[in-house]
Amino acid sequence: MVQPPNIRVGIGGWTYEPWRGVFYPDKLPHRRELEYASQAFGAIEINATFYGRQSPKSWDAWGKVVPDGFRFAIKGSRYSVTRPKLADAEEAVETFLAQGMSALGDRLGPILWMFAARRKFDRDDIAAFLDLLPTSLDGLPLRHVIEPRHESFRDDAFFALCRARDVAIVFGDADDVPCIEADTASFTYARLKRMREEVATGYGDAALDGFAERARGWSGQGRDSYLFLINGAKVRAPAAALALQQRLAAAPLHG
Repeated sequence: MVQPPNIRVGIGGWTYEPWRGVFYPDKLPHRRELEYASQAFGAIEINATFYGRQSPKSWDAWGKVVPDGFRFAIKGSRYSVTRPKLADAEEAVETFLAQGMSALGDRLGPILWMFAARRKFDRDDIAAFLDLLPTSLDGLPLRHVIEPRHESFRDDAFFALCRARDVAIVFGDADDVPCIEADTASFTYARLKRMREEVATGYGDAALDGFAERARGWSGQGRDSYLFLINGAKVRAPAAALALQQRLAAAPLHG
């Protein structure tokens, strides 16, 4: 099977002890986990950035250990998205972007801004927040993604705001967020969170086949696609990502 262009499948993070012996070899040194995972997948979503800044040394080391063509998706800081008014987040966004992630170079992928479940769609406030998100960082192009977690965001006005700024909206397969599939950007971003531990591949064949078909559709529209197997039965995330990747190609998108 020939892989459709620009589809990257990945997992959330790379340090998770239950993955040892299931995904990582038992004797693999912990310091080599990122190297191993980045050879297996086309992307990894970093969750730690939601909680705090990472050191310039870490960004530099991460960028050097992963292969060409690999991408890190970065979760935006909670200090930017948990305030009562998103329009007030300018300083927090600037601080988040100034932590040194540009050291990743072309390994820097989309930035995910995850809204609180209680946040409802407020057109003016959301527009003001989107205007705070720069399109470049130290000469590198930036892509932004919004994960709304309230049904009120299923609104054409929200789609129009994102479309005008090339901001993607998460396609979420989850019990706790609305599944909104809207063509608003030059790329797509899926977070698939309904894995079950009793299923060896996290999702069953029918679900994985459906996600693969969706990804081919997005690719056929000329859009880059990121699909992350995350949360749910996390121990199954690597197996689920590998199973989905195998439906699209024999190897991750590198080079």
